[in-house]
Amino acid sequence: MFHTIIAYSALQRYPKGMRPDRLQVLLADAKTDAFLVSNLTNILYLSGVSVSAGFVLIKAKKSILFVDGRYAEKAKGTVRKGISVLDIEKIAQELKTVKNCGFEASDVTVDRLSRWKRNFLNTKFVQKKGIVEEYRRTKDKDEIRHFKKAQRITNDLMTRIPSSLKQGVTEMQIAWMLEALARELGAEGLSFDAIVGFGSNSSRPHHSPTNRKFKKGDMVQIDVGAKVNGYCADQSRVFFTGPKTKLQEKVFIALGRAKKESEAAIKPGVTNHELDKISRSVLKEYDLEKYFIHSLGHGVGLDIHEGITLSQKAKKTPLLKNEIITIEPGVYIPGKFGMRLEDEVIV
Repeated sequence: MFHTIIAYSALQRYPKGMRPDRLQVLLADAKTDAFLVSNLTNILYLSGVSVSAGFVLIKAKKSILFVDGRYAEKAKGTVRKGISVLDIEKIAQELKTVKNCGFEASDVTVDRLSRWKRNFLNTKFVQKKGIVEEYRRTKDKDEIRHFKKAQRITNDLMTRIPSSLKQGVTEMQIAWMLEALARELGAEGLSFDAIVGFGSNSSRPHHSPTNRKFKKGDMVQIDVGAKVNGYCADQSRVFFTGPKTKLQEKVFIALGRAKKESEAAIKPGVTNHELDKISRSVLKEYDLEKYFIHSLGHGVGLDIHEGITLSQKAKKTPLLKNEIITIEPGVYIPGKFGMRLEDEVIV
């Protein structure tokens, strides 16, 4: 999912290596008296509390997490320093004194906004996009630590695939095995439903596992990621269980080059357009560019797709230091096979 990005947020105004109070930076970026956060992932990011409903209201002198009775005890025990916890019914009295309030336009429905306007006649609600998402792009040391554990577990999952490819096992069974194994290895689950494709099923980038049975000689495409403390990993591998055809060998070599050359160019300031162009230029040399039907990669964090999209079709955006991205060139030949090679990279 591609979010509208505010290029170079308030973070860029601070000295290198300094991570300021994220709440006040966000309010400064919103340019309103208050900023109301409703996206559940953003609430988790700011408050440290996972909820199915609630709000974070950021004001100049205080920040409040509003939850209902289901989460009150949990929130008071785990909320981050600097954020108080109130019952969600008290949000009305906090908003009554706010003249203009920014809100997450990509998350709020037309119906909800209409109700706010009816209930808070003295408050002007101002649409904002990508405020928290832009800040989330740069990971701190704890976020990177959680991600690296998820990455290690995912890599371990991939090493176990060859021994699991036995005659008659189904795509679904491999997918279920990956989820169970991820939990055994210390993950809270998977970042997304595992993609497992045998043979011609691999030609669909987001193939949903079926009851198709593995047979010796099938090419197998796996795309999976573990999740640790909310942070996602995302990797893709191709497994050959028989001799490669000439076309498969050509595609595999081309993708390896596209991935390696794109990764070599990664550094802060390089744009999403530049990286995507590198990979497509390599595939063009092999006359395979037309089969590369998705972006080169995307940002990863609390969401499996967040922040930047590595595509020349997306808004031109420079990479940030400590941003986590995927590099995943792919070639998909309908009716034959598809291959995608993917790893995550910390910028």
